[in-house]
Amino acid sequence: MEDKNKVTIHHIFWYFLIFSILGLIIETVYCFLTSGVLESRKGFIWGPFCPVYGFCGAILIFALDKMNTKGLIKLFIAGFIFGSFAEYILSYGLEAIYGNRFWNYEYLQYNLNGRISLIFSIYWGVLSIILVKFIKPLIDKIVNKIKPHTRNIVELGIFIFLIIDGLVTIWGIQTYQNRIIYKKVHKPIEGNVFSEIRGKIENDYFTNERMSTIFPNLRIKDENGEEVWIKTLIKDK
Repeated sequence: MEDKNKVTIHHIFWYFLIFSILGLIIETVYCFLTSGVLESRKGFIWGPFCPVYGFCGAILIFALDKMNTKGLIKLFIAGFIFGSFAEYILSYGLEAIYGNRFWNYEYLQYNLNGRISLIFSIYWGVLSIILVKFIKPLIDKIVNKIKPHTRNIVELGIFIFLIIDGLVTIWGIQTYQNRIIYKKVHKPIEGNVFSEIRGKIENDYFTNERMSTIFPNLRIKDENGEEVWIKTLIKDK
């Protein structure tokens, strides 16, 4: 008989998906309350997803489940450590994939290379308690009620969509960066269908307005090694 409390790959998938959505909501509200600015905090070009929260949340639950951590203090400490570690690694990972930094905590006290900070590490600790004690049991209950065949079909469909979403996001950000930073624009080759389609998408869909709205906090280092917001470079041109 299958252990209902066991964390399986199916559970991890739903943790990632749900935490990506919840994380986006929390991040958007936090940004509005602290800065008065309502802007996109998405990590993918399509859908309400902030994958950093998805990855960190899934990693947290998986690690805490393996450790069989129950006490609130132990949960907080473990979440503080694992959440900070996951966020730090993801910061480098996303920068390597996209060529841009999505966040920088250098404006906060007690930060490490601008990639993690004490206050957000504390948030990870608190979040771990909420995840393990309240959200995880609810997600597990829902996932366990879905028939395996139906669940597999739904998961496969969502997984394929997320992969495509991720690839399109990389393509869009690279196009946006090349246009603004390096002044490179794809010029369609007349008579070449694939070249014309690529030009149509890059020039008409990945517009500066759309990309700066979806990813307003993308940063890149200038020739002096200083980080600048790509959106500010649009205004200067």
